[in-house]
Amino acid sequence: MAVGWINRVKTWAKGVKRDVVALWLAARDRRTPWHAKLVAAVVAAYALSPIDLIPDFIPILGYLDDLLIVPLGILLAVRLIPPSLMDELRAMALDQDRPRSIAGLVAGGSIWLGTMVLVAWLLWPSLSSGTSGL
Repeated sequence: MAVGWINRVKTWAKGVKRDVVALWLAARDRRTPWHAKLVAAVVAAYALSPIDLIPDFIPILGYLDDLLIVPLGILLAVRLIPPSLMDELRAMALDQDRPRSIAGLVAGGSIWLGTMVLVAWLLWPSLSSGTSGL
């Protein structure tokens, strides 16, 4: 019973990886409708980015994006792409190497940098006065 479950999870994970590459291709394909291109580009950039918005070392939330957000984004993007085109892109994705997303790296890095700057700016008055809020 456990072996069947593990095989299903492995098959699902391979399908997710294939669909991410197919969405990366869809974002660059002229036959993809503009709204589907937008969603496909965002989902692919996030999924292929080496930086997670929620790092995996944060308990529970760290894996939430990998287990929920990315698959839901893939489902939305796939629904927006015509089925015949998506089938073609999935076939093409099998022959592709997994791309890297520079846009995702820049976006994720920018969000993290902006968050650190905001936190530092908000904490600066209490840090510079020498008092701790404890």
